[in-house]
Amino acid sequence: MKPCISVVVPMLNEADNVGQLVREVAAALGEMSYELIIVDDGSSDDTGGQVRRLQAELPALRLLTHARPHGQSTAVWNGVRAARGEWIAVLDGDLQNDPADIRKLLAERDAAANQPGARPLGMLIGHRVTRRDNFLRKLSSRVANGVRRALLRDATPDTGCGLKLVHRSVFAELPYFDHMHRFMPALVQQAGYAVISVPVGHRPRQAGRSKYGVLNRLWVGIVDLFGVAWLARRNRRTAWSEVTGNRSEEDRS
Repeated sequence: MKPCISVVVPMLNEADNVGQLVREVAAALGEMSYELIIVDDGSSDDTGGQVRRLQAELPALRLLTHARPHGQSTAVWNGVRAARGEWIAVLDGDLQNDPADIRKLLAERDAAANQPGARPLGMLIGHRVTRRDNFLRKLSSRVANGVRRALLRDATPDTGCGLKLVHRSVFAELPYFDHMHRFMPALVQQAGYAVISVPVGHRPRQAGRSKYGVLNRLWVGIVDLFGVAWLARRNRRTAWSEVTGNRSEEDRS
């Protein structure tokens, strides 16, 4: 049976966080039909082993593995492609995203469905109201989000939040490139869909080490930012209608 929702979590060397994350997702979605896909992005620790041991007690848990690290965007891309659900929640594997907040995104999705005349909803993304990072990371994130909003005009206050809820068919329309996960709101909007930001919690990292530093995020992000802006300027998607007899059916755009 197809699950109501798929949860995709990319992980690299997060063996100390696997158990708690799996338990928290199960607690948040326990009565729903769901699947939890851990994508082990070539970990050198026991991340994959921890997942395999947990599969014995949680049939909804799936494991995808990469032979070597390919980056977060590739892990998310492969996880979503393997997912069976119509809607897919994505969250980071470091436990800074609270799995319970998936419920908030689902509630906002359902509320948006009752608003006639709105653009089709493609994605919901968390907005970390209270960041639990050090000053330098918070400052760099604030600057990066400001530059992204100014250049891409995606009206998204926190594009760096790892917690997202995206429609599977919408994700399939997005262009794939390394680091594309950082620009999903703009890419979804370029595809003709609405994006909703939802206030969510944020927690300090308790175990493991961050895979990103300020400098490596900054320089790669600048290059990618101009690439996404280039895509936006060349976007030629437009509304169309099909006329059959006396009827005219409009496209989503």
